[in-house]
Amino acid sequence: MSRPLIGITAYHEAARWDTWVREAVLSPPAYAKAVERAGGAPVILPPIGLKAVEDYVRTLRGLVLAGGTPVGADTYGEPHDERLPDPQPGRDRFELALARAAIQAGLPILAIGRGMHVLNVAQGGTLIPWLPDVVDHDRHGEPGARHVIQVSVSSKLGKAVGDRVEVVAPHEQSVRRLGAGLLAVAWADDQIVEGIELQGHRFGVGVQWHPERDPDSRVFEHFVEAAR
Repeated sequence: MSRPLIGITAYHEAARWDTWVREAVLSPPAYAKAVERAGGAPVILPPIGLKAVEDYVRTLRGLVLAGGTPVGADTYGEPHDERLPDPQPGRDRFELALARAAIQAGLPILAIGRGMHVLNVAQGGTLIPWLPDVVDHDRHGEPGARHVIQVSVSSKLGKAVGDRVEVVAPHEQSVRRLGAGLLAVAWADDQIVEGIELQGHRFGVGVQWHPERDPDSRVFEHFVEAAR
């Protein structure tokens, strides 16, 4: 059986190799390794323009919206928070267009970290730009801190991870208003949304944590199976 082609979004920024410093398309290898381990064939998608979006959606069997720099606040009508890194408008435009085209085509989507925010904004949702201002603590942003997430057992995500999962998921942003057709399916103990799903979609799942870093996670298995 041939492996389904799975697109993975990527950074586009300066990088160093040997004596060179040049713009490069970058993707942490954990995403590609997780796709390959689950039975898919990973393909890195450079965020260099919108002309190929429709071609990607016609050719791919699944899409990973990967993590990275926070989504620019202008995409959901908020001013930029100076505590966050500078936005990357080119990547934002590319990934929002790609997410909308994939949703329209019914392409299986796994949206991780930043990718979950892209999925939400693509559907008209909004984000909390700086989470500590809302929850009055910084536990979500602590590097390496583990916390338990409650998951709806009736959801696609619940079928992959069960009703509780312990994760490491540092983040300063979160979902505020859900986009059209999206349902919250996982929550932290302070009720911050940690997982979302597209209702009526073959597989449209967003998670705040990083299952690609956990070789025991079954999230990628369920995603690639939906892409077959």
